[in-house]
Amino acid sequence: MKKAFVLIALFVLPVVIYLFFASGVYNFGKLPVLTQNISSINKIDPTIGFNDKITILGFLGNTIENKKGNAFNLNQKIYKRFYKFKDFQFVMIVPEGAEEKITALKKELGHLVDIQKWHFVFSNEDQINDVFSSLETNLSLDDDLGTPYVFIIDKDGNLRGRDDDEDDGTKFGFNTTSVADLNNKMEDDVKIILAEYRLALKKNNADRNK
Repeated sequence: MKKAFVLIALFVLPVVIYLFFASGVYNFGKLPVLTQNISSINKIDPTIGFNDKITILGFLGNTIENKKGNAFNLNQKIYKRFYKFKDFQFVMIVPEGAEEKITALKKELGHLVDIQKWHFVFSNEDQINDVFSSLETNLSLDDDLGTPYVFIIDKDGNLRGRDDDEDDGTKFGFNTTSVADLNNKMEDDVKIILAEYRLALKKNNADRNK
């Protein structure tokens, strides 16, 4: 009996534990789609788009100096951890006229990490409102056309988030003012969507090799 127990502990339990976590990834490894087909940014900047990219979308507004802390939080807590993934990017929409402020911000952010996947799109008020409205969230832009919230956009241009968040119910975006929100929720959700696409890629490759 003792020998049998040892054998079970060594060989059977690891398999059971693996199956448990594997089923967990399968069942809980997708972020809900909250809004489909948000307004494309290609019409604003043809060189940048949502297709085939996992995008963190933000709206910095005119008062860049008031959003520096938010940008640094996002840079350290999210961007720095995930920017090496091939299809990952940040897109920040900024009102026209803030170009010099953005140049200064990029210089400061670049002291901490390679910021080649931070993209800044300059746009007019109507275009900014159009993209933000297409997210169909319960949030709103500030008077300066900015918000501390950022959003996860998938490779098909859909807004991803949580539909059963313990605090917000439906969680459309993540508050970059809150380090806790970035650490405890956004980091997990970015991991989930990256894993989702990795698993889909592995499945497609496996199907081709059959």
